[in-house]
This record gives sequence, structure tokens and C-alpha cells, in this order.
Amino acid sequence: MKMILALVALVVLTALGWLAFSLGNAAPEVRFTTAKSEDLVDTLNTNGKVEPLSWIALRADRNGRLAEVRVEKGSLVTAGKVIATMENLELQRSLQAAEARVIQVQGEAQNLQQGGSSAARAEIDAAIARLRVERSNAQMELESTERLISKKAATPQEGTILRGRLNLINEQIRGLEDRKGSFVSPGDRTAADGRLKEAQAAVAIAREKMEQSSLRSPMGGVVYQIDLRPGAIVNPGDLIANIGKVDSLQVNVYVDEPELGRVAIGQPVTVTWDARPGKEWKGEVEKMPVQIVPLGSRQVGEVLVTIANPGNDLPPGANVNIAIRSRTAPQAITIPKEALRRENGVTGVFLLEKDKVVWRPVETGISNVTRTQVTRGLQAGDRIALATDLPLRTGSPVKALDEDAGL
Repeated sequence: MKMILALVALVVLTALGWLAFSLGNAAPEVRFTTAKSEDLVDTLNTNGKVEPLSWIALRADRNGRLAEVRVEKGSLVTAGKVIATMENLELQRSLQAAEARVIQVQGEAQNLQQGGSSAARAEIDAAIARLRVERSNAQMELESTERLISKKAATPQEGTILRGRLNLINEQIRGLEDRKGSFVSPGDRTAADGRLKEAQAAVAIAREKMEQSSLRSPMGGVVYQIDLRPGAIVNPGDLIANIGKVDSLQVNVYVDEPELGRVAIGQPVTVTWDARPGKEWKGEVEKMPVQIVPLGSRQVGEVLVTIANPGNDLPPGANVNIAIRSRTAPQAITIPKEALRRENGVTGVFLLEKDKVVWRPVETGISNVTRTQVTRGLQAGDRIALATDLPLRTGSPVKALDEDAGL
């Protein structure tokens, strides 16, 4: 009985040993791909920024506060159109005084039409006396304010307002005095008409001066940047708006320094914008960079491209996606980049022959993100080992799997 048990144990141990030996010497599983014949396009993908080909920055020419902004981003404007107006206290006071003068002269003309009377003269005298008292009070107030200004206890603007008020009172007094004794001849009526026309002309001139102080577009185009709002304080040189022609645009394409060798003048370029999915703009490389500049953590050259922009769908300042079609290899033999290996300084692949791999040196051409062209060493249909952690060498047995196996 013991002998039988010993024989059974010996058989089991022998079987286990043979199984371990077989498993240890089984061919490793390796994924393989097939070399293809296809058109390979070398596309350089990067980013860029859009600018108008022709544009002008409208800037403030003096200190002040914006009174009105008459356009918004995207507005189409002609040369000379008012973009914004600025507050001008001096011109506003001149306009107010001119308008007050018109009202005054109109009143005088009405009295003349009524023929005048002693009651009217008495009324004028009383009005003049009242205005003289008002003028005296205004003069005293102005003198007091000027003393405060000298001590920096009041602002110069307060003094300016008081002087304007005093000038207005003086003009009203002179106007009333002119009315005295104007009762009433045809010549008086003619003179009154003249004064009214003069006053109305003064109003027109004051309004024209205010309009001339407005900020106007120096060219026809589209307002593609304007960030200020009414009430904003501006200084000389501050940007009010950017105005440009946007039916054609310039794209500054940022190409990383090591990739510049793939770019040449005349290469086709496709521009896309994330805000308009599915929309494309076409152009070509027109100018290569003259220097390398930093862009964040990158060192780039700025390649210039011009694109048509029908409908003005692409706004200046937009950050866009760029695809430069640098080279094309028709009917090229291609393999995945991961199939390439370096052995002793030589580029090559492991080729499947029956159930073994063979080292094959190759020469490569252009490539895109995932595939590379093989110019010598392979032909379409060859089975090539993909990247693996297993050590391979010529003659190594393998179990070939499809490239999608295990994924």
C-alpha cells in the first residue's frame, strides 16, 4: 500500500514539474500592428491670437470725465463719428450763459412789441436794483471762496462756478439797462431783432464748440474694444476705444522654437475658435518670425497669417486654435510611433516572421501626432511589434496578439 501511494505521489510531482517547465518556457504575448499605405499629413497644432490688419486706438487728449458713450463693442462707425463726449464745465457755462442771453433778449423784444411803458421802466429799475444786490452778495462770496482756495480749503472748481454766476448777473444787468430807454421806435425793434439773432448765434457757437470737443472716430470700421462707461475719469493718453477694419484679420501664430523647422511660407493654415464650433477660417503662412520671444513658460516665434473674415464672425483679440499643414506624404508606409525602437543607436522595429521576431532597421520621414512614415525597411502589410516591457531580440518566440487585444 505504501508503495502505491509513493508511486502516485511521484507521478503527481512529475506532472507538476512538467507543467512548471512548460509554463516557464511558453512564448510571451506581444501586441502587433500592421504597416499601412496611406496619405500622411504632418499637421502642426498650436494656438494664436487675432488682430485687425488696420486699426487705430482712440485716446483721450485731456483730463476729464466721460459724459456720454455713444457706441458699444461691435458698432459699425464712419470716420468722424462721435464715439464719446467729455464733460467741459467752461463750455457748459458758456452755453448756459448764451441760452440765458437768448431768453433775456426774447423778453426785451416782447416788451418792445408791446410798446413799452413807465411801469415797464419801473419794473426794469427794480430788477436792476435786485440784481445789483445779488451781484454784491456774489462778489463777497467769490472773495471769501478765493481765500479758502488759497488755503486749500475749497476747490478751484467752486471759484469757477461763482465767477460764472457773477458774469451771468453782470450780463443780465447790462441787458436790463439796454432795455431802458428803448421805448419804442422801428429802429429799436430792428436792434432787438439783431440782439436776438446774435444771442441765438452765440448759443449755436457754444453748442458747436461742445460738439467739437467730442472724441471722434479717426477712421471707418468696427469698434472692437471699448470698456469705459459714462462717468469714468480719463487722463491724456488713456485708451477710449480700438477701431479697425475686421473683414480681413491678421493671426499671430505662436510656434514653439523647436517646431519652427516644420513651418514655411505658403503652408496652408486652418483657424478655429472655441466660441464658434464647426466654423473654420483659412489662410496661409505669410511671414516667419524675426525673433524668439517668451510666452508664459514657452519660447515661441510669431508666425503671421492673414485670413478672410466674412460676416465679421471672428472678433479681434480672440484666442484661436491653429493647424498648420506643413508636409504631406502621399501613399506613405506608416506605423504607430510607439512601434519605433532604438537599439545600439539604430532606429528600427521588431518584425514578425512566423512565430518569432526579427530586428529590422528602418528610416523614417514625416510624422503626425500618432503615426510616422517609414521610407525604407518596411512594406505595407508587415506585422510590427508594439511597445512592450518584455525584452525582445532577434529569434525570440512570441505569441502575436492584435494591437487592440487587452485594451
